[in-house]
Amino acid sequence: MSFEFRMSKARLLTIALICAMVTACASGQKDPVQGQVDADKFLFERGTALMAKKNWLMAREYFRRIVDSYPQSTYRADAKLGVGDSFLGEGNIGALIMGANEFREFLQFFPLNPRADYAQYRLTFAQSKQMLRADLDQTATIETLAEVQKFHENFAKSKYKPDVDKIHRLARDRLSQSEFRVGMLYFKAKYMRGAVPRFVGILNDDPGYTKKDEVYYYLAESFRRAGARAEAAPVYDKLIADYPKSKYAKDAKRRLAEMTPKTPPPAPIKK
Repeated sequence: MSFEFRMSKARLLTIALICAMVTACASGQKDPVQGQVDADKFLFERGTALMAKKNWLMAREYFRRIVDSYPQSTYRADAKLGVGDSFLGEGNIGALIMGANEFREFLQFFPLNPRADYAQYRLTFAQSKQMLRADLDQTATIETLAEVQKFHENFAKSKYKPDVDKIHRLARDRLSQSEFRVGMLYFKAKYMRGAVPRFVGILNDDPGYTKKDEVYYYLAESFRRAGARAEAAPVYDKLIADYPKSKYAKDAKRRLAEMTPKTPPPAPIKK
């Protein structure tokens, strides 16, 4: 064994010893030996305390020990959720992917656990945090909506439903906004046969879209520019009726006024 190899090994052992000492000092307690009574409880309490301090990495290590070494522990399922939550706490894209995988595994191994609804909610949340802007690829958005659907099918009465509903609206808006951008590309290119189906599709597929007034306006404009004034008028009317305070309402009224045939003044009565 070379002198350099022995020195490198010694340095690694020294670093490992220092890390262990720091961990022990930070905890104020010695880690339990596997098989010790209530060792899993101690590990879970330490992990939970570290999670509260946002020490994601150390918390995850305590939870991992329960999952990997205590298969019969009553804390094992909650520890598995703790591992997932620690990844989500970090928040970077790699951690989000890892966290989502932890929650998927939880649902696979503990499908009847009372906290399965929480796992599905956190999986949905992890997916939503991976969604990209409306002008980029929407695969993560579609995957988020798929997880929302699973939640609604399996946990319709869960206390986490309002949170999932918010994610649902966010994902649907992102997808509809992406479709709207495509419609606007056609609109600006003066290709109304491409714009109209996009705008109509949004109104049909996403009735709750938060920017529906904008869709109504450009759909009516597309009809008008295509010479289909009979189709444009009711869309302008719908915009004005449903969104009287919209920034597009004033323009819609102006367009309707322009499209309304002016009644000629009555002919003077001859005496």
